[in-house]
Amino acid sequence: MKIAILKERRPHETRVAGSPETVAKLIDLGAEVAVEKGAGAAATMPDKDFKEAGADIAADAKAALKGADMVFKIQRPMIAGEKEDELANFSPGQALACQMNALTEGDFVKALAKAKITGFALELMPRISRAQSMDVLSSQANLSGYKAVLDAAHEFNRAFPMMMTAAGTIPPARVFVMGVGVAGLQAIATARRLGAIVSATDVRPATKQEVESLGADFVAVEDQEFEQAQTEGGYAKEMSNEYKAKQAALVAETIAKQDIVITTAAIPGRPSPKLVDDNMVKSMKPGSVIVDLAIEGGGNCTLSEFNKVVTKHGVKIVGHANVPGRLAADTSRLFARNLLNFVTPMIDEETKKLVIDREDEVVVGALVTDGGKVVHEMLGAKPAKKAEPPEAEAEEKPAGDDAAEAQGS
Repeated sequence: MKIAILKERRPHETRVAGSPETVAKLIDLGAEVAVEKGAGAAATMPDKDFKEAGADIAADAKAALKGADMVFKIQRPMIAGEKEDELANFSPGQALACQMNALTEGDFVKALAKAKITGFALELMPRISRAQSMDVLSSQANLSGYKAVLDAAHEFNRAFPMMMTAAGTIPPARVFVMGVGVAGLQAIATARRLGAIVSATDVRPATKQEVESLGADFVAVEDQEFEQAQTEGGYAKEMSNEYKAKQAALVAETIAKQDIVITTAAIPGRPSPKLVDDNMVKSMKPGSVIVDLAIEGGGNCTLSEFNKVVTKHGVKIVGHANVPGRLAADTSRLFARNLLNFVTPMIDEETKKLVIDREDEVVVGALVTDGGKVVHEMLGAKPAKKAEPPEAEAEEKPAGDDAAEAQGS
């Protein structure tokens, strides 16, 4: 089989969906790999490194795609009506694995189905143990949380740690992290390493232990409702208006005491929730910094601006586009490993051909288009019917088995 790794063409994108390391491993698995010329330049991976790893360097995207069975990209290809029509270079029957934003980019998904491309939206990778090594959202968010703290330190006009000098003592910076997912946890750890006093908040009770294990303080209204605010699957429950009001008051009081606020709350397929409003920004001290990691979805702060650093009410608000791309060398390598782990089970050991197991839950979770149709349930497709066993051979199930299976899915 042949795998094509294409150059990214969307604005602000500096990453590449392959690395010399993963190219070498793909070739060891029996694949042929073509890398578009210049694909890794912005991520400090020159063509010669890919060539030394065994890849063919294709003159352009069309040449890289010729004869390819699987295509790797970071972001979805552009379609007709955008700056250029990248999808026009694809051939029916090819497979594509990339971040598609499939839940919000309906026109792209329809175009992908029309082009008869087998499309895998990596952001929809199921959250199961076996797929952790394929989870691009986590691998990229981890470094985003780290970079957010460095961006804050760059904009902040004071030091992070306490410093005791002959001329006097410099107090430590106070950092507040809103949202304790992968990015938030890394932001906490990084800010602590730099010597800041760190606190954090999240709507899920289970995150309290994680926050405190990193040496930060957990901020939440910890009443009886909060203790029951999480489902068995680990997701947050909808809280009452009364609780929301109490939590908002506590957060507002906390923000007023901070030097730096880092917000990380992004919801796939939905706009970013507004966590920091105008009045909260006004309450912060002059020279304070807010880093909004959810700017791609509209931002967690009402005053954030996409791909800009702005000053409002004396507070610097950082809204850099594509934060993972600001650490392109490392994020590209991690993304490439996610893709390697995803495609490895699809390469037949004997024939070395691409074999997609459409019964595999990892495949089902990420597959959005197949055979000219949109096939993902979250995009409106009807679930495939499983064949029923012959009546004589069917076993009786105890009541409740179906519910148990649903809980585990």
